[in-house]
Amino acid sequence: MATSIRLSRGGSKKRPYYRIVVADSRAPRDGKFIERIGSYNPVLPKGDEKRVVLDVERAKHWVAAGAQATDRVARFLDAAGVKERIVRNNPKKAEPGQKAKDRAEDRATKAAEAAEAAEAAKAAAAEAAAAPAPAAEEAPAAEVAAEQAEG
Repeated sequence: MATSIRLSRGGSKKRPYYRIVVADSRAPRDGKFIERIGSYNPVLPKGDEKRVVLDVERAKHWVAAGAQATDRVARFLDAAGVKERIVRNNPKKAEPGQKAKDRAEDRATKAAEAAEAAEAAKAAAAEAAAAPAPAAEEAPAAEVAAEQAEG
């Protein structure tokens, strides 16, 4: 039988309260357990001594018997001096996955193309404004039409 030291959730909705229990690893999270060795109340402030209550002697007994603690409970055991917790380092944790990188790359190329198109449109508008106005050529045609209407 593989035993684990883990948290069993209690309390009401949005008001969590956990029991630190020793249970068979195959048992449900909030189901049958072998022994309750403490409690954890995350609602209390971090400095409060009642936030984590742990029976250190029973915890030492179960660790010696081979019970595996979950990550959160291992932190509590380390703080109580029962079992040294190995600090893990995962430098790739915050790195986005391959698909996210591909999407970001596509977004960057589309943004660059849009900026290029906007720049080209701005240059074309500036060029059109700098060119001589074709209205000067239309003025004589208007005068000819006015003379024909009079005559």
